[in-house]
Amino acid sequence: MKTHAQAVVIGGGLVGCSILYHLAKLGWTDVVLLERDELTSGSTWHAAANIHGLHDNNNISKIQYYTMKLYKELEAETGQGCGVFQPGSLYLAQTEAREHQLRLQEAKARYFRADFHNITRDEAERLHPLVDFDGIRCIMYEPDGGNVDPSGVTHAYAAGARKLGAEIYRFTPVTATIQQPDGSWIVETPNGNIHTQWVVNAAGLWGREVARLAGIELPLQPTEHQYFVTETIAEIASLGRRLPSVADRDGEYYLRQEGNGLLIGAYEKDMRFWAEDGTPQGFGHELFADDLERIEENMMRAIARVPAVGTAGIKRVINGPMIWSPDSAALYGPVPELKNYFCCTGIIPGFSQSGGLGLMSAQWIIQGEPQYDMFAWDLARFGDWADKAFTKARVQDQYANRFKIHFPYEERAAGRPVRTRPAFQMQKDMGAVFGLNYGWEHPLWFAPEGVEPKETYGFTRQPWFDHVGTEVKALRDGVGVIDISNFAKYEVKGEGAGEWLDRIIANRVPSEIGRSCLTPLIGKRGGIAGDFTVTKLGEDHFFMVGSGMAERYHQRYFTEVPRPETVSFTSLTVALCGFNVAGPQARTLLSRLTQEDLSNASFPFMRSRRISIAGVDAIAIRVSFTGDLGWELYVPEADQVKLYSALLETGRDLGVRPVGSRALLSLRVEKGYGSWGREYSPEYWPQEVGLDRLIKMDKPEFLGKEAYAALADQAPREKLVMIEVDADIADASGGEPIFLPDGSPVGRVSSGAYGFSVGKSLALGFIKTPSAVAGTEVSVAILGRPHRGIILAEPAFDPKGERLRG
Repeated sequence: MKTHAQAVVIGGGLVGCSILYHLAKLGWTDVVLLERDELTSGSTWHAAANIHGLHDNNNISKIQYYTMKLYKELEAETGQGCGVFQPGSLYLAQTEAREHQLRLQEAKARYFRADFHNITRDEAERLHPLVDFDGIRCIMYEPDGGNVDPSGVTHAYAAGARKLGAEIYRFTPVTATIQQPDGSWIVETPNGNIHTQWVVNAAGLWGREVARLAGIELPLQPTEHQYFVTETIAEIASLGRRLPSVADRDGEYYLRQEGNGLLIGAYEKDMRFWAEDGTPQGFGHELFADDLERIEENMMRAIARVPAVGTAGIKRVINGPMIWSPDSAALYGPVPELKNYFCCTGIIPGFSQSGGLGLMSAQWIIQGEPQYDMFAWDLARFGDWADKAFTKARVQDQYANRFKIHFPYEERAAGRPVRTRPAFQMQKDMGAVFGLNYGWEHPLWFAPEGVEPKETYGFTRQPWFDHVGTEVKALRDGVGVIDISNFAKYEVKGEGAGEWLDRIIANRVPSEIGRSCLTPLIGKRGGIAGDFTVTKLGEDHFFMVGSGMAERYHQRYFTEVPRPETVSFTSLTVALCGFNVAGPQARTLLSRLTQEDLSNASFPFMRSRRISIAGVDAIAIRVSFTGDLGWELYVPEADQVKLYSALLETGRDLGVRPVGSRALLSLRVEKGYGSWGREYSPEYWPQEVGLDRLIKMDKPEFLGKEAYAALADQAPREKLVMIEVDADIADASGGEPIFLPDGSPVGRVSSGAYGFSVGKSLALGFIKTPSAVAGTEVSVAILGRPHRGIILAEPAFDPKGERLRG
């Protein structure tokens, strides 16, 4: 067995073999895969192995299309069959909401130039004569949908990897992973040890156990999952062709042809956890006892839709384990707290995603960053707050609601609350409806007296729409108080603090005490990895604010620049709470609570100072994400309630209101402000989102400088624009494709909201540069239907920034 390798992949299932193949494909041929048993042991071998292209997330759609295309290329490259069947897939909508979802996906397919289109009942009956389409209001057809052979695909990846020089060792369990002082690893096995630069945990059902060898806990939980295959059905045997699969997600089952029978699987409400305390080491190709009674309701719905199922005998039942993350998406990426330790675990629709996951993983390991923004799957989206109780509660909800529509802005309640602030109960008593942000509960909107503080979800405007509008109006006309405690907050302090921070961010660190700056963080490919407000509090003392959901993600960047022993870097996210007090009466309200001079001359925009307000020591920064006059105030967590109470009580005659994040969305969109994860992403160049002006190339060094220099003079591929949309019952929310009037795809929405201050439905989006011209007419596919839009020349609200700086 080899003793040295560039990377060691642990786990010989579908995803592990794909990562090995793609590492070798990208040039790392000195790589090894270790499998404790045979290849495909675990959950790979018994998977239903369905494949499809479209996903609610556009980038995941891209990697799913890549995966589907790759299988046939693999067959040609390796000579190993992947068992690809692509008779197509039928997607059925029984409800209006499901129809909205399918029509939006149809529009996205046109954007991707993929084939996913509406068909008539007659066409559907010709394609699948066994289905009763009564009660179906919309049918979509994906010609490339189908399934593959689990073993064939896995062995094709393995064969491709071996052909490129990679090595695979079966029956070689990993017993230890030990990090070395230089960041490399020793991987111990009973058959010998391997010294490697990178460890890749693709251990599937054993992902938790392998992670613990490195001292980390992953939020994963296995469950049982059942499907069954019928005996031969005469109508299928006599048909002479393969039937398309059926995605009847309102019926909560899936169905496809298997041999001359049908395979039917279900995600039942009465689900079962498995191996809560750890996956047994000796488990391999075993299955659990059948328990079809638990999926009886789902089976009855399948029988009602395809009556032939009810008269066919059951040939075999598969009840095997699957391993889930709290949101059913992969846990993928380098572990921020470790050096050169990569995870790719918790994958559910693996056969639709294996190729893309392998490619993205290999790019991240070799090139430092994947080509697509994959934060939706980044394991850094969870922190240690995602404990066992939270994970189990979320997995139970995800499993039991596997086919439930994920509506825009949906916030599921399972496992919550996890992290709350002192003002949580006070806000709850005021009618707050809460959302989740990196584990923190934060107000989304406030129900007025007499209105139940309860969320509803849909693709159209919901009852909370008007209440959010009231909050926006209160802030724009008077003053609002937004809880921003969930923002990430950091302190950098000590001799050399400014010099160290200057080597991380792209703008210059403020040199004068009391000044603040906005700055991008540049990624490995020259894109926007983050955006921060940096404030100089004192000599060698800085305060930095960034995206709360990206706090763990950004750890990877902060540790890239060696930090002097004299400099401390501390997260203050837990220790400090924050409020944004904004609106034309913000200065009046705050002046009643402090002795500080808050006039424009004394405290101008982008300045800061420590002040005492309502008897509380605070860091005050003259900045506001609302685009209105405002200050951000950061205080110790113990003082949150005191300050909140004082602001709301003292501003009563000014019409002060607590304002939630839904209103903040509307406020920032009508001002044209970007948000990390939507408008700002490693995928987007600074000149495409208007942040290039904040990059100081005359600095000696900063993260990503060389990468940005290579593209700084290139014309933007697309530009971030604001679009006014003709919409009356629904607004864009993000991801909707944008077309030119002739039907040509030209861009996509990144954020959308109704601009209550300006009385317009608005969208921020990326448009191909030749078309990103003010006055250009476009069509935005809201609800999957065309809605006329016009690209605006300037922000819809206060385009000159007079309110912000007033």
